[in-house]
Amino acid sequence: MDTWVFHHPACLAHEPGPGHPEAPQRLQSVMKALRQPEFSQLTWREAPLGTREQVLLVHHAEYVDAIAAAAPGRGLVALDGGDTLMSPGTWEAVMRCVGAACAGVDAVMAGEAANAFCATRPCGHHAEPDRAMGFCIFNQAAIAAVHALETHGLQRVAVVDFDVHHGNGTQAACFHRPQLFFASSHQSPLYPGTGAAHESGASGNIVNLPLPPGCGSTLFRSAVARELLPALRRFAPELIVVSAGFDAHRCDPLASMALEDEDFAWITREVMAIAGEACEGRIVSILEGGYSVEGLLGGSAAHVRALMGH
Repeated sequence: MDTWVFHHPACLAHEPGPGHPEAPQRLQSVMKALRQPEFSQLTWREAPLGTREQVLLVHHAEYVDAIAAAAPGRGLVALDGGDTLMSPGTWEAVMRCVGAACAGVDAVMAGEAANAFCATRPCGHHAEPDRAMGFCIFNQAAIAAVHALETHGLQRVAVVDFDVHHGNGTQAACFHRPQLFFASSHQSPLYPGTGAAHESGASGNIVNLPLPPGCGSTLFRSAVARELLPALRRFAPELIVVSAGFDAHRCDPLASMALEDEDFAWITREVMAIAGEACEGRIVSILEGGYSVEGLLGGSAAHVRALMGH
């Protein structure tokens, strides 16, 4: 079985405006990396459109309706005071994100793909059940996890988030669901200000690993190995969803951690080892943040190279 990559050109049509960090060039950088000859064994799949029913697995109906109604025919619409904007191409982009995440789960659960990477945007892990935040509109990682529970009858699904920002929206979706486990490594203090170590979920199903500004490879790896990985192993997931943000890279302009490309490969391999023990290697990875071309090129390539077993 191969690693599958889900992508759709519509994800480039989300245009939040000049100077916005969450620009189409982000995904173009990832695509440039994955089109190199060393990735010729990847299996590419078109990201399908997600459905309203899939979005409703996590988000409130009133919120989904409000986002659909806000989608502009021209110009930009601000959803949260200016960070998160919709352009005419945004609605299809976010629905392709949802569709890719759920299709990735389906492919991995069917044994068609060894694992999957969703090369989509915008990111989603800040989106809460009832509001857009931090460039995120629908939370595709949380939707993928609940889709695995509801559609495939799983009892334990984990979400591992190594984006530099805390995935507050994913935490909110998991907080009262003991079948879900959420683990996040992130810089603190930093937007959105959540993710303290004491935030552990209604049933101890959340592990937050706040890391200081300037955190580099040694501290990152030791903290992840000491706290995040053992908790993930104890949970014994039947599927792992990864929120793969590359903004903890030393080059990223929106944060101040100092990870290298190989750190993203390392955490990917460590999560894969647990997936190999617990759930036949089933992993669905979803692109989150990353706002440096160099960081996205190198980080995403290292991550997918590890998913391929290289």
